[in-house]
Amino acid sequence: MADTESTNPTNDASETVIDNSEDDDPEILLMKQRVEEMEREANKLRELQAAAEKAERSTPSAEQVPMETEEEKAAVDSRSIYVGNVDYSATPEEIQQHFQACGTINRVTILCDKFTGHPKGYAYVEFSEPEHVDAALAMDNSLFRGRLIKVTPKRTNIPGFNARGRGRGGYRGGYRGGYRGGSYGYAPYRARGRGRGRGF
Repeated sequence: MADTESTNPTNDASETVIDNSEDDDPEILLMKQRVEEMEREANKLRELQAAAEKAERSTPSAEQVPMETEEEKAAVDSRSIYVGNVDYSATPEEIQQHFQACGTINRVTILCDKFTGHPKGYAYVEFSEPEHVDAALAMDNSLFRGRLIKVTPKRTNIPGFNARGRGRGGYRGGYRGGYRGGSYGYAPYRARGRGRGRGF
């Protein structure tokens, strides 16, 4: 076998430099103080997080906010409008100001693309009362930031239905009729595949 050299570094006394002037440098002292402050803050954050997790575990799950029922969703949708062709740089505050004359607004939602985070160009406005929707529908084709906006009542989504009205799944292809070619009777010779195979 080949001889192997030792790869451990050697410590010569001439290479080792002991610098005791670190303690005297004010920049290093400031850095040490900042590190100590950051460690104290980190400990406080850990304590607060542990206390929050403990409080979360101690609360029963019955006190959590229940999910909206279908009736509640339908009630919210009945007092909401869809606003289309919204300028991409519009803010919820600007949309709220545009529809403020129609009635009290609970919420303005501008939908964004989940991958890019850019607005999709439409929004939903939820009013406090269903009567305000009629006033908002009168603002259809009004000018907002130099664009004609489309205002319609918000529709309630029915899970499992798409735009054509079919449920999930549906008919996805298969034989739809037509001429398939060939004869269905006896065929003594039928070439299958490419080339000059054995014919089977």
